[in-house]
Amino acid sequence: MRKKKILFIAPYPFDEAPSQRFRFEQYFPFLKENDFELSFAPFLDHKTWKTLYSEGKVMRKIIGVISSFLKRFLLLFSLYKYDYVFIHREASHIGPPIFEFLIAKVFRKKYNYDFDDAIWLPNYSETNARFHRLKAYWKVRYCIKWSGSVTAGNDYLANYARKFNSNVFVIPTTIDTENHHNLEIDYNQEKMVIGWTGTHTTMRYLDFIVPVIKELEQKYDFEFLIISNEAPAYHLKSLRFLKWKRETEIEDLARISIGVMPLEMDIWSEGKCGFKGLQYMSLGIPALMSPVGVNTQIVSHLENGFLPLTLEDWKLHLEKLLIDRDLRKNIGEAGKRTIRQRYSVLANESKYLNLFK
Repeated sequence: MRKKKILFIAPYPFDEAPSQRFRFEQYFPFLKENDFELSFAPFLDHKTWKTLYSEGKVMRKIIGVISSFLKRFLLLFSLYKYDYVFIHREASHIGPPIFEFLIAKVFRKKYNYDFDDAIWLPNYSETNARFHRLKAYWKVRYCIKWSGSVTAGNDYLANYARKFNSNVFVIPTTIDTENHHNLEIDYNQEKMVIGWTGTHTTMRYLDFIVPVIKELEQKYDFEFLIISNEAPAYHLKSLRFLKWKRETEIEDLARISIGVMPLEMDIWSEGKCGFKGLQYMSLGIPALMSPVGVNTQIVSHLENGFLPLTLEDWKLHLEKLLIDRDLRKNIGEAGKRTIRQRYSVLANESKYLNLFK
């Protein structure tokens, strides 16, 4: 019997972008075990991807993007070989939805469209601010409209998708608790570590709780650990920066005693899939997450985590966790159970299998 073939179309190189790694790439071994043959086609190759997010090098960026468009165009002529097409976020990193249109309307190939953020809203780095209009954020509605089915990371995103397509499924961003997020944290460590992980583009959310950290460090001896691709500019005596590394990301996360995920109450945050919190909870780290969007579905306040709203809330719960080992352990273990039951790869494998049936 011939193996069914799936073509995965994505913006970034394999095993590089968190949205791809935790949305669908970590399901590849499972799909292969179930007799699917997989092909992966990123828009950007490694060289162009590294160049695009660096300063300057305009001509190199232009040449790399033109080459990416050419390869994407040639890919269209191999679509006939595949039984299923899966597009994550966009078929081309910039520009209108040309390839989605060609796939659906010219080559008559149904595709599943997958997204995990409110990507119809402008969001860009300062490095490429002048080029942000090339992203054509408006194209998301058409990518959804032309698709055969849609998979969204949470209900907020799914409700947006249902304006344009009735065949919409929610598949949460998930954690591989067997092979990746599988370490145990030490609830008995002497010096507490309040921690945050993320890219420099989202570090601004920490501005809100910095005054609380300043207050607490006057009374308690702890470390405020930031794991990121760039160093923070905060002036805190408890601050420690650790540059994010793929090779040590789980070991570095496991240093954290208390994980924080502050967000702003805006529509962009509504579309987030709570990934930082999921990472903390998967390792048994008690998590404090702003009560916005999917966070309120992941966390049951005071049971498997905390949903602080005001600065007073943040200070109250951080202080309790700093001094109460049993509370950290009980909340951390409850959070870990939540991940295994609802947000792990194992708990969601059947959804991907059904998607390709």
